[in-house]
Amino acid sequence: MNGIIVVNKEKGYTSRDVVNIISKILNTKKVGHTGTLDPIAEGVLVVCIGKCTKLCDYLTSNEKEYIAEFVLGYETDTLDYTGDVVKTSKKCVSNDNIISVINSFIGEYNQIVPKYSAVKINGKKLYEYARSNEEVLLPSRKVLIKNIEILEINEKIKIKCKVSKGTYIRSLIRDIGETLGTYATMTSLVRTSQGKYNLIDSYKIEDIQTGNYKLISIEDIFSEYPKIYLNDNEYKKISNGLILDNIYNSEYILFYYKDNLVSLYKEYKVGKIKPFIMF
Repeated sequence: MNGIIVVNKEKGYTSRDVVNIISKILNTKKVGHTGTLDPIAEGVLVVCIGKCTKLCDYLTSNEKEYIAEFVLGYETDTLDYTGDVVKTSKKCVSNDNIISVINSFIGEYNQIVPKYSAVKINGKKLYEYARSNEEVLLPSRKVLIKNIEILEINEKIKIKCKVSKGTYIRSLIRDIGETLGTYATMTSLVRTSQGKYNLIDSYKIEDIQTGNYKLISIEDIFSEYPKIYLNDNEYKKISNGLILDNIYNSEYILFYYKDNLVSLYKEYKVGKIKPFIMF
């Protein structure tokens, strides 16, 4: 079985939990996910099956869209409501100021990652340092906030944002609070899309357990890329993994023989392609 399943992860599960459950349901160890969601988060988790586990990095790089809620006035060590409160403020801020500051984050900026995250420093994950109360300099990375839409400003503030790979919404909310001169903590998070895969097309764990789901094939994943049908001589070359000139001017190329997909090639340097996945 090769393909991807778009899972609607529910609150309480880790991304690894979802992978383990699907691995057991489908009776295969070749299962991976394409972007961690915290246990409190819900929504789209793209899960790769079989040979498509090689696509995890490719799919992780896609932009993501979230709907998040947060409150002002305090910050926790985890930057969400599950953590311990470490900072508080009674400062009042106007709706106009909130709107202006949130919109100011559209574009690129250097974001400091949360200390409770799986980012590694010297081979050790940041949350491991945090849990053992070890101090470590938190790294920053350039992220792109492509769009933010303010959905609600009441006791809680709700936003919809489209962001690049590597963006932490918890950190974005922390930074919004700091820019407002107060503190902010995330209270809910739903990933509504990753690349072209949306929440509306996703499946809950119970759907997968009952077989009520669609496996998205590699042909569907790469539907916009060239499909090349091979003759006998060409098939022999492709099946032997021959490196080819990229006469197709495409990052990926799907090769077929007698209507069967036999190989997905990828451009590995300018003008050259080699096998990425063989079937």
